[in-house]
Amino acid sequence: MKFSVFAKHLEEIENVSSRNEITRLLANLFKLLQADEIGMGLYLMQGRVAPLYESVEFGVAEKSVAKSAVSAMNIEKKYFDSELGKIGDVGLTVEHFKKQFSSFEEEDLDLRTVFDQLRLIAEQNGEGSQERKSNILAQLIRQLDPLSCRYLARIPIGALRIGFSDMTVLDAFSWLIAEDKTLRKKIEQAYHVRPDIGFIGEVIKSKGMKGLVSVHPTMFTPIIMMRAERLSSGVEIIEKIGECSIEPKYDGFRLQIHYGGKRVKMISRNLEDVTHMFPDLVEAIKHEVKDDDIIFEGEAIGYDPKTNKLLPFQETSQRKRKHGIEEKALEIPLRLFIFDLLYHNGKSYIDEPFNERRKKLATLITSSSKNKKNRILLSSDTVVNDPKIVEKMFDDAIEHGLEGILAKKLDGVYQSGARGWNWIKFKRSYSSKIDDTIDCLVMGYDYGKGKRTGFGIGAFLVGIYDDKNDRFLTAAKIGTGLTDDEWRTLKAQSSKLKASTKPALYDVNDAASCDVWVKPGIVMEIKADELTRSSVHTAKYALRFPRLERFRDDKRPEDVTTLDEYNEMFEAQKK
Repeated sequence: MKFSVFAKHLEEIENVSSRNEITRLLANLFKLLQADEIGMGLYLMQGRVAPLYESVEFGVAEKSVAKSAVSAMNIEKKYFDSELGKIGDVGLTVEHFKKQFSSFEEEDLDLRTVFDQLRLIAEQNGEGSQERKSNILAQLIRQLDPLSCRYLARIPIGALRIGFSDMTVLDAFSWLIAEDKTLRKKIEQAYHVRPDIGFIGEVIKSKGMKGLVSVHPTMFTPIIMMRAERLSSGVEIIEKIGECSIEPKYDGFRLQIHYGGKRVKMISRNLEDVTHMFPDLVEAIKHEVKDDDIIFEGEAIGYDPKTNKLLPFQETSQRKRKHGIEEKALEIPLRLFIFDLLYHNGKSYIDEPFNERRKKLATLITSSSKNKKNRILLSSDTVVNDPKIVEKMFDDAIEHGLEGILAKKLDGVYQSGARGWNWIKFKRSYSSKIDDTIDCLVMGYDYGKGKRTGFGIGAFLVGIYDDKNDRFLTAAKIGTGLTDDEWRTLKAQSSKLKASTKPALYDVNDAASCDVWVKPGIVMEIKADELTRSSVHTAKYALRFPRLERFRDDKRPEDVTTLDEYNEMFEAQKK
């Protein structure tokens, strides 16, 4: 496909807001793309040249794009900056000047050529890399037509202004094959095991649905982690799943570990490679887990080597850092409590019953919980069918400083990427107030006043996820409850994700609008007293007295509380 044709399809998608219409337009585009082009097209629509879990970034800011455009078209920077100020979008600004600029170098490049050049930009590093990136982008601007330049300019800064996520793409894959969404669930299951939207698209395009049968766990490629449902009593849990396994719920870093050939890779819930943060655990795994090809999950939590007691999350969280890693590892050592097995020596365990996964897992750990020096331990589990024992185990867990307990269905499979009843989180409800926290996405912020002027941020807008319509809905503006350091952290993270316009995935009423919009990326755990009906917020209920519990760097935007869960919380507080 020619890039100019690809750009015309992007323009069509940009001009509609209906999820169903976007799905149809994407399916039409997928019909025209070759199997070896579909991945490239999908990555570019994400503003990337690789899957989300690969740390391949463009490292290009809007100013760099402007510099390339000025160089490519030989125009004065002040004219470009002036027009950019009026238009407010670098893509439209580049397109505006390209319409006035004729180049003998202009040619109808194909999608692959443009993708390869953009990939080359992302691969540049070291001395002189910014200049090389600028030159490559400038040459592409000279070669492409005006509309193509609009999207070319937006891709490296992740600002395509087309309103959909991977979830809508999965609908489009189903529409491509069946002309409806009936195949979405099966496609999503494969995507959760191999969360590479380009790879899944290529398989479907070349082999159809039968090709997805061969999508299995792959060493050193993330699997989207399973999530638990919630119930508030032992009686409810036993009624729901019967005899079950009860495990402690640790409050630390949930990790997915890939280990084989003396190589260890640790992946967080948001698919980030965090191996470098935990060198002590890497060495412990090599000594205390059998060196087979294995993918397993566990929770890393700090402990006091003098007393052997586990530390609260506030202390454990200090281990997540970019600098001073070795020193902090000595100060706050970690233990890894392993609780599930996903893959071993060529065999996927995802569809095996939990009790079988657990039994096999126990044979792969060489360390013993009796040795206080060991770092890698099998999480304790107790099979129960008495609600009173469930309640007592919850009380014991809280008394020992743990977050609570998890009940696991004995014959339940591992539901990658899903929140299902095979795992149940015990969350006791004490009153009409919300006993649970809400995971929210930071959507934007307002400038600060008074003391907050120094932070550059005074209040921030948070929202939840409407997974049925692939939209983020607003739930509250928060202006209190953060320490000075937390305000600074929020401002620093927000500055990296600053958007020139409201992201298309955000559904926001004018009354909740922000001074500055932030692209999806920052997840927070929020505590609130209750949910109240609201005409201001698009979630329909607002958080009353919201305050920050902690940043959830380990979660993806799609992992925040869903609209259905939010509505359930509102109904539960009325009981």
